[in-house]
Amino acid sequence: MTDLPFAYSLVRDEAGWSWRIFDEDGETVAQGLDLSQTSAQAAVESAIRQAAAEARA
Repeated sequence: MTDLPFAYSLVRDEAGWSWRIFDEDGETVAQGLDLSQTSAQAAVESAIRQAAAEARA
């Protein structure tokens, strides 16, 4: 997934794992919260694929 123009952060906090996806300009294009790190990572990967598909459309 490194060839896509997105970056992300994945942070553990009191409520679970929060994540944000950023475009090339540093703007947040998606964000969420999951209870497990595995779920959060899967959500990040899915959201990046979706954002990339929308960017190509």
